[in-house]
Amino acid sequence: MNQFLKFIFASCLGTFLALVLLFFFSIWTLTGFASKAMEKEKTTIKANSVLELKFEQPIPEKTNNIPLDPFNFDQENTLGLTDMVKTIRQAKEDPDIKGIYINAMALTAGRATSNTLREALLDFKTSGKFVVSYASVYTQNAYYIASAADEILINPIGAVDFRGLSSMILFYKGMLDKLDVQMRIFYAGKFKSATEPLRLDKMSDENRLQVREYLTALYDDMVADISTSRKMSPADLRRAADNYAGRSAKNALSSRLVDRIAYEDEALDLLRSRIGLDKKDKLNRIQVEDYYDARVKKIDLSSKDKIAVLYAEGTIMDGEKGDPGDILDGKYVKMLRKIRQDNTVKAIVLRINSPGGSVLASENILREINLCKAAGKPIVVSMGDVAASGGYYIACQADSIFAEPNTITGSIGVFGVVPILQKTMKENLGITMDTVRTGRFSAFGTPFFDFSPEESSMIQERVEWIYQDFLEKVAKGRNMTTEQVDAIAQGRVWAGEKALEIGLVDGMGGLDRALASAAKLAGLEKYRTTEFPRTKTGIEQLVERFDRSSNRDDEIRAWLVRSELGEMYPVYKMLRDARQNQGIQARLPYELIFN
Repeated sequence: MNQFLKFIFASCLGTFLALVLLFFFSIWTLTGFASKAMEKEKTTIKANSVLELKFEQPIPEKTNNIPLDPFNFDQENTLGLTDMVKTIRQAKEDPDIKGIYINAMALTAGRATSNTLREALLDFKTSGKFVVSYASVYTQNAYYIASAADEILINPIGAVDFRGLSSMILFYKGMLDKLDVQMRIFYAGKFKSATEPLRLDKMSDENRLQVREYLTALYDDMVADISTSRKMSPADLRRAADNYAGRSAKNALSSRLVDRIAYEDEALDLLRSRIGLDKKDKLNRIQVEDYYDARVKKIDLSSKDKIAVLYAEGTIMDGEKGDPGDILDGKYVKMLRKIRQDNTVKAIVLRINSPGGSVLASENILREINLCKAAGKPIVVSMGDVAASGGYYIACQADSIFAEPNTITGSIGVFGVVPILQKTMKENLGITMDTVRTGRFSAFGTPFFDFSPEESSMIQERVEWIYQDFLEKVAKGRNMTTEQVDAIAQGRVWAGEKALEIGLVDGMGGLDRALASAAKLAGLEKYRTTEFPRTKTGIEQLVERFDRSSNRDDEIRAWLVRSELGEMYPVYKMLRDARQNQGIQARLPYELIFN
């Protein structure tokens, strides 16, 4: 018996030791991956270098504020718009950087983001340094950026996809009818088009009007910018777009959309000649991310007083868990509370790039913003590509609001949608449902029983109450009457310049102007910025996944869906977010991305 117990004990001890060794081996392996990722050799910036812009990833507002590939151990940082502009400005003053090489076929970004980057390139050229662009094919947004260059080169087999702007919306009503899914839809605001794909098979007259108006404003702005840089008349540019003159490299050249037809090696030779190098000399091309790490990334400790820059980018959602870039009220309430309690923070700039989302989450965030104001910290809003619906909700009571001319904002309206599956389950699946109720409304709100007229009336009443509350919040923040707000609300979307005209914003400008305004309101002559939320590098996100097993599967599943859907992922994410958020919504019905 003793021998048996000894044998059992030895076996258990051996298993235990094996598990301990396996644990430490796993930690050692993970640490090795982490070390490998961090061992990246620091880039040395040599004289006569060229800064290269490729735009291979979507450009977030803040560096790494996007979901990263959980399986890519070598993944580099994805520079945000703010840091990319800082990098271009630093390169402008750096004697080792002689010019910028735009080597990009596509740019996935909104119009305000594209405009900010383009303005940074134009400012770079004021130093006397060159900007040259080359691509095999230019998407429309990439061409908009490239038009700031001194010379635009294109591959002989290439094309310029310059043809004007359009807005396309998917409508699901026909599919839902075939599936016998009955959508019970409640909304306030005749322009609030978020529910139209579920209840119509084409745009309403009101929606068509507002889309045409803001799309025309964006296109006019694009044509004016390209016209100035290319020294072409707006009429010639519009003619080139209407004739699709960029459909071949030869036509693009004859229409003056580009300056030269060339292969990439010839483009690189042009860069050498600009710098004064021979064809055989090595050309030092520095990636913008590497240059940022080498000469831009640093912590400013020059002042005790701080302005907090809080980036609100993505869908406004309930809770604390979501993708990087989601505006989760649980997380943002905590950040705002921390900022409010920090005596060294004298003002807050809220940088918004959001189509909206949950009304409840928006209300919670606005509450904390107002508490910061009550604590004596001025709030200034800087709008990016989109600050609409819930995105405008959290902005409306700031001390000052600044937008770009091509920012999409407004959309002051709300909606609620409940799918009723009773008919589809019975007709298509043969499933029926019965219930015992203790009260008239005991089964109210389930998708298995259709609403009674009284129940529908109750939901519509709540939607209209929330809309009225939204109007009152905007009226208070903008010093208007609710009647004045209602006249420009109704869910209607506005471009930035029109929003200024009707009083929804205070001025035109980007993050720099918002910071200057915040400093003035706080009485600061010298300050440093501190950014929220803190975003993690790729390796930090990887290590965190091993540490937080609860949502690791969800993150990997989301990555697989993103990889499979590609450019269609924003549509999927919009529908997923709408399902995840509970209650009444305040958001745009579509993603505004220009390629």
